[in-house]
Amino acid sequence: MTASWRFSTLGDRHRALGSDLEDWSGMGTAWSYSKGDPEQEYLAIRTKAGLMDVSGLKKVHITGPAASHVIDRATTRNVEKIMPGRSVYATMLNDAGKFVDDCVIYRTGPNAWMVVHGSGGAHEQLTMAATGRDVSIRFDDNLHDLSLQGPLAVDYLQKHVEGIRNLNYFSHMQTSLFGKPVMISRTGYTGERGYEIFCRGQDAPAIWDRILEEGASMGIIPCRFTTLDLLRTESYLLFFPYDNSEMYPFENEGPGDTLWELGLDFTVSPGKTGFRGAEEHYRLKGKERFKIWGLKLDGTNAPGNGAPVFKGDKQVGVVTQAMYSPLNKHNIAIARLPVDCANDGTKLTVRCGTHGEIAATTHSMPFYDVEKKRRTVKG
Repeated sequence: MTASWRFSTLGDRHRALGSDLEDWSGMGTAWSYSKGDPEQEYLAIRTKAGLMDVSGLKKVHITGPAASHVIDRATTRNVEKIMPGRSVYATMLNDAGKFVDDCVIYRTGPNAWMVVHGSGGAHEQLTMAATGRDVSIRFDDNLHDLSLQGPLAVDYLQKHVEGIRNLNYFSHMQTSLFGKPVMISRTGYTGERGYEIFCRGQDAPAIWDRILEEGASMGIIPCRFTTLDLLRTESYLLFFPYDNSEMYPFENEGPGDTLWELGLDFTVSPGKTGFRGAEEHYRLKGKERFKIWGLKLDGTNAPGNGAPVFKGDKQVGVVTQAMYSPLNKHNIAIARLPVDCANDGTKLTVRCGTHGEIAATTHSMPFYDVEKKRRTVKG
């Protein structure tokens, strides 16, 4: 934890489950537990529900008359279409039109916003856009984020939160849980119906304990951070920088990928200009060096991250994340591939240092819940 300067109030809970609290984004995070089984945690979120501490996500409050302008300048979304109580997934670019971070933008009032992001440069982007503007930007490290994900999450929460079933996807509500003030958002990073519970640090342990105690009979269990890797692979959710050239650099090129290459161009509101990197973003369309794409793999042995992908005897790409699903019986991977392999049906080979050669076939993503009905279902 030498790199950690942020601390979750749930640290003792994670240590009790066998976590060494490895660093992520400056916070000691429960990447793994010595107790429990990541496969069972994956199954819990896909079939019941799981509770995860994702407080390592950074929360930035932006308030004041120029708050909308700052977010409009720093992100790819048209923020004037976001009403209080709603949120949206967005990306941020540098002047070269290259991806530097993603985030969820929450509008909490007419001139009040919260931007939640990971380990990229979002805070710096927002601060840069705020220079000389009538706006306040405040990093909030007391606000914790407990993510309750899975099809039974709503069944549990409806016992305690009136109206939770009517909360639509990417909506949030200011309410109370167990007598504690919280903001509950219908968002998550699993591809399932789920909720993020934003609470004060001093309230997080009591909320964590009670959900796990009461939810045990429903199959709700605590989940380690790396369980997200299994879920995100199926649901096509990228994790900066682990799917990016920051992790797998190109020879003779600095880091940085375009939204066109990452498949994140949908995060740009139609016709929007004026955000940082906009001109370069549009100019780079059709100039992709690669595509983030899916692979379906033979067998049940998932290759490790960074395993090279070959077309014949030539390396053409790299696996960025892979998993075998005992539930859906597929062996799959997210990979960086040439543009001419971004299709369905091209035969490739993954050379894994542990499992040897694995036959692979290109496949579009997501692999699971293709129409995204599970995460968006109403009622």
